[in-house]
Amino acid sequence: MNLICESQVVDDYLTMTAEVDYDHLLIAELTSKLAASSQDQVDFIKQSYEYVRDQIDHSWDIQSSRITCSASETLIHNEGICYAKANLLCAMLRRAGIPSGFCYQRLTIGDTPDTGYCIHALNAVYIQELRTWIRLDARGNKPGIHAEFSLNEERLAFPIRKDYDEADYLTIYKSPNVKTIEALKTNSNCINMYLHGLPDQL
Repeated sequence: MNLICESQVVDDYLTMTAEVDYDHLLIAELTSKLAASSQDQVDFIKQSYEYVRDQIDHSWDIQSSRITCSASETLIHNEGICYAKANLLCAMLRRAGIPSGFCYQRLTIGDTPDTGYCIHALNAVYIQELRTWIRLDARGNKPGIHAEFSLNEERLAFPIRKDYDEADYLTIYKSPNVKTIEALKTNSNCINMYLHGLPDQL
């Protein structure tokens, strides 16, 4: 997988934004706690990823109507869809000084193309010791979806099915996609948004 950085300036992948608000006290405290229990930077990245994947509920999986957007909102309410969870993981990594960004896939909403399409968000993180970027999907596992941390082989939540016109976008973006954030901010019910309000292309 040949990922392409949107920016060649590494500091662009460390910035704080309204969505990646890593100055929030709860994010600072969680990051410090995970850092203290980590053996090294790679272990910290793995722990952070697994925390967001496993401890933050995916709103659709729990059938919640609440919409979260910023990293702090997602942590406070302990839930979010992939867009919000990607914001939180990015914020935790950037808080620790680890370059991270946003990647996207185009997937079917259901199991088949007739259900329509949506944009799915995941993260990319720079592994200093390997001098390379890897993608991580913190969406959350459940029967039929099994993503894992791996330095050697991508283990994402959703393998792309090209015969279904699904797609991987190979760019590592420094900020969340505008359309994804707009969806979170203009909708009032997460279940309705998930079914009818998500962008279907970048």
